[in-house]
Amino acid sequence: MENIVLNEIEINRALTRISYEILERFDGIDDIVLVGVKTRGIFLARRLQSIIKGLEGNVDVLELDVSEYRDDLTQGIKTHPTSKELEDKRVIIVDDVLYTGRTIRAALDAVMDYGRPKLVALAVLVDRGHRELPIRPDFIGKNIPTSKKERVTVQLSEIDNINQVILK
Repeated sequence: MENIVLNEIEINRALTRISYEILERFDGIDDIVLVGVKTRGIFLARRLQSIIKGLEGNVDVLELDVSEYRDDLTQGIKTHPTSKELEDKRVIIVDDVLYTGRTIRAALDAVMDYGRPKLVALAVLVDRGHRELPIRPDFIGKNIPTSKKERVTVQLSEIDNINQVILK
């Protein structure tokens, strides 16, 4: 059975709140780079960029493919920011769902391989719990308590032609 836990309006509201929280925490946009984890994280990062641009000005968005850094995947294509783009920046890794923490661990490894940021923070649309690693998000759209048997699916119009989060 599918249950829609976030609709389009609620996703937009969550991203707007995250944008304000980022601006508050970092006192503006100086040296902020949003790094979207491929695939849906990049689209969420671009949406955050648009909201932040409307509030205070433009921030850079970079795409990160972490598949080669995953310890549970065997294939990947390199798509990494250059060290110049991340050096002394406040990097915010953006992803759709935080579950075990393995994707974010891989993203941290990739970011550190391609630059030395001033700091790294994490923004996720959904935190579903069940962490296997000591990783926690700094900015959360929605906490959705789940069982390990359940699946959280984020659908975004850029890929899926609809904006919603489904719990199956």
